Amino acid sequence: MGRLQHSAAIGLAALLGASLLASCGKEPPRRDISNRPADIPRTPLPSEQVPVPPLPPPIHNLDDYKRALAAKILAATPDAAFSGALPPLLTSIVVLEAKIGRDGDIVNLRVARSRDQKASNLALAAMRAAAPFPKPGKLMAGHHKTFDISETFLFNKDYRFQIRTLAPVQ
Repeated sequence: MGRLQHSAAIGLAALLGASLLASCGKEPPRRDISNRPADIPRTPLPSEQVPVPPLPPPIHNLDDYKRALAAKILAATPDAAFSGALPPLLTSIVVLEAKIGRDGDIVNLRVARSRDQKASNLALAAMRAAAPFPKPGKLMAGHHKTFDISETFLFNKDYRFQIRTLAPVQ
């Protein structure tokens, strides 16, 4: 190897060494994480507590059923209801009559009493939004196909309602 080749080889080795040393201080290239597979949820161990939804209160009589029905309506339409004391003067009172089937479905729904079409429509919509209701079970007579029930909606000036079954005593 000639002197010129030897100098070139030393220069090339020095250049490679310098570039290796220079790359040590740099961050590695970032990977695109948008193409990562979705995280798989972990199955809890038997020793870990898993939240259990609360059981609905037992239904033993008509009053229990009406409370369960009213609670289901409020849960389905929280923005349409108001809580607290009833105003001294209600804008509207709507009484609905419903025929509930063995599976809790509404078989028939009608306005039994109202003088305000807007309030009537809101009450009907709230009942339909909450269906299906709890199964009437033993409250139904054996040969009947439906369980008949009525509920009263009490409307304030903003056309928000309370259900009479759950409304506070005045």
